[in-house]
Amino acid sequence: MNILIVSATEAEIAPLTEYFKHASLPSSVSGGIVITGVGMLNTAYELTKHLQTSKYDLVLQVGVAGSYITNIGLGDLVFITSDQYGDLGAEDHDNYLDIFEMGLINPNVPPYIVGKMLTPLLPVHNKIRLQQVSGLTVNTVSGNERTIKQRTEKYHCDVESMEGAAFHYICLREKVAFAQVRTISNYVTPRDKAQWKMKEAIINLNKWLIDFIENQLTY
Repeated sequence: MNILIVSATEAEIAPLTEYFKHASLPSSVSGGIVITGVGMLNTAYELTKHLQTSKYDLVLQVGVAGSYITNIGLGDLVFITSDQYGDLGAEDHDNYLDIFEMGLINPNVPPYIVGKMLTPLLPVHNKIRLQQVSGLTVNTVSGNERTIKQRTEKYHCDVESMEGAAFHYICLREKVAFAQVRTISNYVTPRDKAQWKMKEAIINLNKWLIDFIENQLTY
């Protein structure tokens, strides 16, 4: 299997990069790594550019995320099977209208299904034995009560990132198999980094990644 691993930052997959310096991929596995930079624009540009010149059996986006729900533990891994925009739209006095409500994009024209971008599940996804959740992608991470309440009530999503929707959009448009896997580094609450578990999240993510490559893709 030829797999491309996509990460916003080098730090999120530093243990995997170090692992590759000392270990060889299983003979049935090949691939590469792309560090896109943070945010939807960087992700869209770097991933699109890369997919123009290389073909993959699976494109896997990995990183950390915040969770809106507390029944996902800090450090837990999740498989994000749907993603959507969280702040692409307009403020209408005290209300927020997303890009679909504004009538600027049809929410039911591909790659959208009711405004969401879903992962088409394939046999390879059975090897990702993780809790499946919904994602919300934002340019500004939620950090105050008003924003958190508005996004929670409007979208009812489980986790939040800054790149997921762009990743889903590009892969759906390019018709490549893809998956987004993240570890939870923090809960989406008024910003308090003292409560975050970033180190543990990165360790757990990379342990899973190495196991996935060594034991799940060897067929």
